[in-house]
Amino acid sequence: MIRTGFAWAGAGLLLAACATTSPEGDGTQDTAEAEISTSNMSEIVRVLASDEFQGRAPGTEGETRTVAYLIDQFQAIGLEPGGRNGGWTDPVTLNRSQITDVETLNVTGTDGTIMEMQQGRDIVISSANARPVIEIEDAPIVFVGFGASAPERGWDDYGDVDLEGKVALFLVNDPDFGVPDDHPAAGLFGGKRMTYYGRWAYKFEEAARRGAVAAIVIHETEAAGYGWNVAASSPGENYAVASGKSAKQAVDLQGWLSEGMAEQWMSAAGYDLDELRTSARLPDFEAFTLEELTFNAGLGLDVETIESQNVLGKITGTERPDEVVMLSGHWDAYGVGIPDAQGRTVMPGANDDALGMAGIMEIARVINEGPAPERSIVVAAWTAEESGLLGSEAYAQDPIYPLEKTVANFTLDILQTAGPARDVIQVGEGQSELEEMMAEAAERQGRYVSPEGLPQNGLFYRADHFSLARRGVPVILIMGIAGGADLVEGGREAGIDWVAGYIANRYHNQNDAWDPDWDLRGAKQDVSLILDLTRDLANSTEWPQLKDTSEFKDVREESAAARN
Repeated sequence: MIRTGFAWAGAGLLLAACATTSPEGDGTQDTAEAEISTSNMSEIVRVLASDEFQGRAPGTEGETRTVAYLIDQFQAIGLEPGGRNGGWTDPVTLNRSQITDVETLNVTGTDGTIMEMQQGRDIVISSANARPVIEIEDAPIVFVGFGASAPERGWDDYGDVDLEGKVALFLVNDPDFGVPDDHPAAGLFGGKRMTYYGRWAYKFEEAARRGAVAAIVIHETEAAGYGWNVAASSPGENYAVASGKSAKQAVDLQGWLSEGMAEQWMSAAGYDLDELRTSARLPDFEAFTLEELTFNAGLGLDVETIESQNVLGKITGTERPDEVVMLSGHWDAYGVGIPDAQGRTVMPGANDDALGMAGIMEIARVINEGPAPERSIVVAAWTAEESGLLGSEAYAQDPIYPLEKTVANFTLDILQTAGPARDVIQVGEGQSELEEMMAEAAERQGRYVSPEGLPQNGLFYRADHFSLARRGVPVILIMGIAGGADLVEGGREAGIDWVAGYIANRYHNQNDAWDPDWDLRGAKQDVSLILDLTRDLANSTEWPQLKDTSEFKDVREESAAARN
């Protein structure tokens, strides 16, 4: 079925045009930060996170209200329509599938043993393919180690193995995660910092490219960056882009296998899981078939089509309008869920990511009130980030503004609300020259750059900027949960406490609500930093380059002629 909302339009919030001054003791100098209004940001969040917007889930009445509000605000700050065919929006068609009937789900041994699996307890699988029935019978299982095919790093886990019609079984993260300094794999990938090869999304896509029918990752809490409860939070549900010129391939089934069930599989096949983890970290490892096992699944799915929208505005450049600097965040949150202990059902997504949206809207307002930029600035509010970065992915598959002429993308997704900080957290490392530009901008503010505190979580690959980064666009992500900031009041310890408290108490639940007592001075610092970078690039002829250590350098170089 097709889910749509009803028409809605309301009077928009007219953003304040006045500048604010930097409070004493916030650790910054009086720069462009004074132009960003925390009161504007707070008011935008108050509206978007209100119950009236019903948690802003794609394809619902909440989306209809959100899109109308965003268009109203984009108009209020003087943006031009930046969407498809001269409008404000870019349609995104999504397929949602939910496994509703499990007739068969087991692994069978050649000796006749059958290991039955329970969805959510032993395995968490879903499908990105919009089919009502999925049947897999006696599919061979191939252990592919970490599943990395990285010629630039001298690493190939696949060798000559044929995955056509088979199940690919992966270890999570990268081969060098957690190894000592003298290990043969040490430093070949990102060490503690996860690379793209460590992300489950890469593993699923690589399995699909090689013809596998299913891709399953063995869960480990430390290497994954979250516990089994998170992996199993939405069993059987999947969203995928149905539109676009070059939709990604997908396996029939994808998901996580619990560590306990993985040990049973390996034991039945005559292997020890810990020993396989060790061998898979050696450069000479090659994938092999678990000859003693086959995988079986007979599943019924409920499939629906959801029509959603990205919202885009722009400021047209005066000298080089075809060259684009992009500001973006996601408008969606988690909609309406089961009642919590207080009976609340709306998951308002105030910080994640109404506050990020408020930040990019403030940047656009400030720039639009000044001299017109030489390059165009595009402001994008993406849909379906919480469903797998799907709004930005749909755009990247069929961009309105050519990606080869997109100078940079700046994404705001969760900003810290604990007050001013002496630093800004860099998410990812070794990607582009934007990193040096960010350090210079931070220095102008009287701040410094700190590396992310939990690099093993792979946050660089888990926000909307990544849909563009993987296609070669230089990017910067500001994400408040990437590490504890060095707060002016309380230092690093206080910053770490804020991150821990947000993740434990507010992240993706009913408590992520607007708070009039937020201290947004630190958020303003980060928003102002992105304002400075946006202005600098929008009024220059520079093209930030990707670094040799970026997984996507070759992709960007393929389009170099368009920029020259």
